[in-house]
Amino acid sequence: MIRPALTEIGIFLIPFVVYALFLVASRSGLLTPSSWPVIVVGRLLLGSLLLVVLSLILLAQFTGAAPHSTYVPAHLENGKLVPGVEK
Repeated sequence: MIRPALTEIGIFLIPFVVYALFLVASRSGLLTPSSWPVIVVGRLLLGSLLLVVLSLILLAQFTGAAPHSTYVPAHLENGKLVPGVEK
């Protein structure tokens, strides 16, 4: 459960990291407040949220079982545990 959460946090941070790298490359003050105006932070936040929503939509669309598949739960056969499968 922690891996998907960390993945989404990483995706959220991508625009901020790219902007910070831009500030370093342009030799601007990375930690000065004038390099992080409210409008820029707002746009970075909006871009981050759009990336997270897009990643969640793609995750829901392209992962999981095939449509109309049936899940057969784990069960015992001849004293052996058979893992659950989707058919």
